[in-house]
Amino acid sequence: MFLTITTTGTAERPATDLGFLLHKHPDKAQRFSTSYGTAHVLYPEATAERCTAALLLEVDPVALVRRGRGKGRGGAPDSALAQYVNDRPYAASSLLAVALSAVFSSALRGQCKARPELPERALPLRIEVPALPARGGAALVERLFAPLGWAVTAEPVALDEEFPRWGESRYVRLVLEGELRLADALRHLYVLLPVLDDAKHYWVAPDEVDKLLRSGEGWLERHPEQLLITNRYLARRWSLTRSALERLELARLAEADDTEAEEIDNAIDNAIDSAADSAIGEPAALPLEEGDGEEGSEQRPVPLAVRRREAILDALRGAGAARVLDLGCGQGQLLGALLKEARFTEIVGVDVSMRALNEAARRLRLDRPGPDRPGLDRPGLDTGSAGRQSSARLKLTQGALTYTDSRLAGYDAAVLSEVIEHVDPPRLPALEHAVFGAARPKAVVVTTPNVEYNVRWETLPAGRMRHGDHRFEWTREEFRAWAEQVAERHGYAVEFRPVGPEDPEVGPPTQLALFRLAAGSGDDGTDSRRGDATAITTNTTKEAAA
Repeated sequence: MFLTITTTGTAERPATDLGFLLHKHPDKAQRFSTSYGTAHVLYPEATAERCTAALLLEVDPVALVRRGRGKGRGGAPDSALAQYVNDRPYAASSLLAVALSAVFSSALRGQCKARPELPERALPLRIEVPALPARGGAALVERLFAPLGWAVTAEPVALDEEFPRWGESRYVRLVLEGELRLADALRHLYVLLPVLDDAKHYWVAPDEVDKLLRSGEGWLERHPEQLLITNRYLARRWSLTRSALERLELARLAEADDTEAEEIDNAIDNAIDSAADSAIGEPAALPLEEGDGEEGSEQRPVPLAVRRREAILDALRGAGAARVLDLGCGQGQLLGALLKEARFTEIVGVDVSMRALNEAARRLRLDRPGPDRPGLDRPGLDTGSAGRQSSARLKLTQGALTYTDSRLAGYDAAVLSEVIEHVDPPRLPALEHAVFGAARPKAVVVTTPNVEYNVRWETLPAGRMRHGDHRFEWTREEFRAWAEQVAERHGYAVEFRPVGPEDPEVGPPTQLALFRLAAGSGDDGTDSRRGDATAITTNTTKEAAA
């Protein structure tokens, strides 16, 4: 199998700089031993104006069978002859991708000790692969490489030129032209050669996910064929594909939010609600109010988290909501409460943290996805349920609340429970627009801590917020001012309710605002400020195989 890389240059920037990038001298022909044969690197031409490096891989079919033990095409157990008579020595495949990684490892990493400035320079490149197996044909080759900045020529190879009626083979002659960094070009080839071949000559282990994400960094998270690429590269192993998709989505959201993935997918507390209240500075339980408990019985204080959920459910019932969004759903405590009431016929949990979503899936006993399991929104997440009825009602999806998402439009109600205080104040207008302007549910329930109440907790040091991730905590007046401005801008009416025992001096520990869309304010999914209708779409999983 054969591949060439060609670039052009000038007297000031000679094309032979390609030798520095590849760490292979143009005046030498070199050979390297691999597990399945011998790789040769040579330069058919090397001048200041034009330089071509060629990689030739001589495959030993016997070594392939002995080491592969029947895995991959050419070693199929149903055909002993196919183990020795196959296209592996002639067509580009995962074998060539592995050879690229072994022979041009420094170039793949974008390293050049002799000329450190070269790897960051975009070069005019022409890459040719004479025989490339392409399951999906020339059209799929175009769909994979064109979004990466390549001009693609994929000429189908006839089965036999003397017998054109036999039609075309599964192979194409590939030519890629574009101005890219060499490291990026090699990473594209490393991932997409085995994807087009749709077979690997070795067992795909969990560490293949790391290899894929390493080589796909900077382009795979935005590629329109992300699902197909991931599924094929990982040999259709669903557990690995799911893990890769989760991490890719997290990388995309982190890039959009200009932050680190670790900061977005922060560690979650697996403790139960009452313990969680204590962990964030809130008491595990609040004092009993008059009328709590039964006379003569042992009265147990009610945790604030429980009272919050009860207040939210009461607000949703009063709003007549059936289809509900839990925005910033975390580990799914509110989702579980919503599922217990049949009145809520469709429930969607949204969170930026995939770890939190996975924990919610575990808590809610969600089953593995399958064709008979509705509720699968993001291919990287299990979203079934222990019962068929719950499976049809609940859906989990990963998303950032500061970005417009058409999947969230058209619902009866949305809940932001203890969410807004985790958002940096400069980003609050973006969250406001995404929820009240674009998604535009008929009702919105918002809860947030009342900072005035903090003085009632002896365990909370003065000046400290209830949680280390809180960006702010508002007084009742500040929360009311924000909510009234949001309601006015977007055509909602708002009312305020206390959550927990209301102290005569400092108010309740949690404050709740219930927004209701005013009549004639665009309750059909229209943003009242912009006047344009927000599309309501359903996100479906693409067919993984071409």
